[in-house]
Amino acid sequence: MSSADDQYELANDAVTSGVPAGDSKDNDYVSRTGQSTIPVQKDEAPVEDPIDPATADSDETLARDDADAIDQSNIVGSRTRGAKPSGGYAEPGDEEGLPSNDGTSSVA
Repeated sequence: MSSADDQYELANDAVTSGVPAGDSKDNDYVSRTGQSTIPVQKDEAPVEDPIDPATADSDETLARDDADAIDQSNIVGSRTRGAKPSGGYAEPGDEEGLPSNDGTSSVA
């Protein structure tokens, strides 16, 4: 048994062929001559696609993109850029950098 909501939706919300009803082309926002300085195209205007689908995903294209993106002159040849080892890193002591505690209050 179906509910009243289901019956209402079947009667009033029917969509034909899986496509929502309504106007898919709305050109109300298209610039009119002399109205705006920002040009806006119509929905029907063709869009130029600079990507060639036949070669867009090829290994050659990806390799060329990688070569273009990496600036070989900016890669450092050695790890430390020529600096000599200085004995490594040493952790600071527990009291290092702290004021000395002479037993007096810091509040005047």
